[in-house]
Amino acid sequence: MNPEVPIEAFLAGYPSPMRTLAEGLRRIVRQAVPNAIERLRPGWRLIGYDVPHGKRTRYFAYVAPETEHVHLGFEYGAAMDDPQQLLEGAHLNLRRVRFLTFLAGDELPDEALVGLLREAARVARLSAAERAFLALDSAVDQEVDAGEE
Repeated sequence: MNPEVPIEAFLAGYPSPMRTLAEGLRRIVRQAVPNAIERLRPGWRLIGYDVPHGKRTRYFAYVAPETEHVHLGFEYGAAMDDPQQLLEGAHLNLRRVRFLTFLAGDELPDEALVGLLREAARVARLSAAERAFLALDSAVDQEVDAGEE
């Protein structure tokens, strides 16, 4: 796929309900993190988001459409504060990525997503050591919570 392909052309290859979800998620990302840089990452078949950090940027989130669903993912999701426990992926033994999955007809929980996106941008700006500490702390909390059930 040509990296010069506009995002709208990329999304045109998906069923209408998935395009609608992806466009809604793109809108929420722009609302939550207005300075986010959006770009198509054709090799990964997703729309990626970077947040400015000094003279560079840090990758923090993505919208990944598929034929049956759309993912909103977070590069450092394992280190994020997720008070509503919405993030998926810990059970897949993913080192750091977490995501949400939306199906055709799902309502997008704008307020919760804005909070998660802002948290994702915050965590992306941390040092690698700070993110590692947060991820480890979160994993310990999950083990404690699982033991209490």
